[in-house]
Amino acid sequence: MRIIFMGTPEFAVASLEALIQSGEQVVAVVTVPDKPAGRGQKMHESAVKIFATQHNIPVLQPVKLRDEAFLSELRSFQADLQVVVAFRMLPEMVWNMPKFGTINVHASLLPQYRGAAPINHAIINGEKESGVTTFLLQHEIDTGNILLSKKVIIKETDNAGDLHDKLMVAGAEILLETVQQLKAGTLQPKPQDDFIATTSLKHAPKIFKEDCKINWHQSNEAIYNFIRGLSPYPAAHTLLNDKVLKIYATEKEYTHTTALPGTVETDKKSFLKFATQDGYIIVTELQLEGKKKMNIIDFLKGYRF
Repeated sequence: MRIIFMGTPEFAVASLEALIQSGEQVVAVVTVPDKPAGRGQKMHESAVKIFATQHNIPVLQPVKLRDEAFLSELRSFQADLQVVVAFRMLPEMVWNMPKFGTINVHASLLPQYRGAAPINHAIINGEKESGVTTFLLQHEIDTGNILLSKKVIIKETDNAGDLHDKLMVAGAEILLETVQQLKAGTLQPKPQDDFIATTSLKHAPKIFKEDCKINWHQSNEAIYNFIRGLSPYPAAHTLLNDKVLKIYATEKEYTHTTALPGTVETDKKSFLKFATQDGYIIVTELQLEGKKKMNIIDFLKGYRF
């Protein structure tokens, strides 16, 4: 089976590597164009492009997916199947091109958490489990028929980075199983509507900077989940003496307090905590505007209140 792989970040590399190591014929990779980033604005290549180049796989980097030159080149590879992992929305002329269609690996148990940020939203909502799903692409985003899924446990201490790594591995495993069953003709696609009838849907829209501000009037549990759901990226934030303070890790302290939510308390040596609806959120890892990320002890050594 001739496969074209489409993806961009590190999350997608694990799936691409699994396909190659299993002996599948990946004939080309499609990823985003190089773009300037960091100091000096040097051109930055996607993680998928770097990996594909190292394994001598042809790389396509279209600016527009409807461009006729790109479509012609895509057709020339005569792919039987396309695989999408953390890429971008495809037009029908692309996803409908191969005879076996295009399958997507999504970082949730569809139909739950359709959207751009399923990992973050699952933790923000305090879920105890998540997972990965393979499905066939169709017109509406993340709505195609489900092929296979695999559950992953979320520990109370997991942040978005931890869950990302778990799902990255699970996604590679479920993709291989999907491709093997597709070749064997044993897959039985299931419409997502069959699942929707028995549950209420939770969504996972893209997260913007303004969505990351901490609301200290919420409960300890809600704030704790919010912070770990945005850690390490894009990071929940608040203000400390009019400077943006990103918070990456915390602990919960349940106690009666008369302090207004958001009030800061510290001994200036070992702890810094914010009052909430039902106690305090104790900060253990943070980054003040203009400074590097550090643990609370190192931060308090150098900070003057």
